Amino acid sequence: MQAETYYHIYNHANESENLFKSTENYRFFLQQWAKYIEPVAETYAYCLMPNHFHALIRVYSDLEIANNLSLTNKDLTGFKNLSGLISKQFSNLFNSYTKAVNKQLDRQGSLFNRPFKSKEITNNDYLTKVIHYLSVRKAGIHHNPIHHRFCKQYDDWPHSSYQAMISDAPTKLQRKEVIEWFGSTAAFKSFHQENIIYPDQIKLE
Repeated sequence: MQAETYYHIYNHANESENLFKSTENYRFFLQQWAKYIEPVAETYAYCLMPNHFHALIRVYSDLEIANNLSLTNKDLTGFKNLSGLISKQFSNLFNSYTKAVNKQLDRQGSLFNRPFKSKEITNNDYLTKVIHYLSVRKAGIHHNPIHHRFCKQYDDWPHSSYQAMISDAPTKLQRKEVIEWFGSTAAFKSFHQENIIYPDQIKLE
């Protein structure tokens, strides 16, 4: 991954396992996300599902990453291992979460698929699509709970960034930028509500 670049990040549990089995699991994952990912990237949207997750991030500049991680060499311009450094942060996230779940459930072994997926976002149109809806085959970040039949309204799923986006409460998410992409909070809500596609309505040709 490259500095100052947007990415759609996603990963899935191994085979038929679930990543999250309780509300505490969801909370702890976000806590570890803040610990390991926030120093290297800012988060614009996310959705945690029982067996997978999605997130939209923007990697910080080389200097910001160096400062946030208290690295001795502050000039990371052209740093050949920058992508490896970011990948290591994600690895630390997954490992720390897995260790906690393994201890909680008295299980062993890995929990996440390897490697995790990251797709570079190269245009503004894709930024809004990845937040809401991509295609009949692929749900955008906020649409995942509806796509997978866990709920029928965005407000009904507590483990995504949707509610934070329509709220005035403090958040570490880049809410202002996301709302500006849609035009306003009202437009953000309206766009989501007017473009709900339920699984039963999809007709593949």
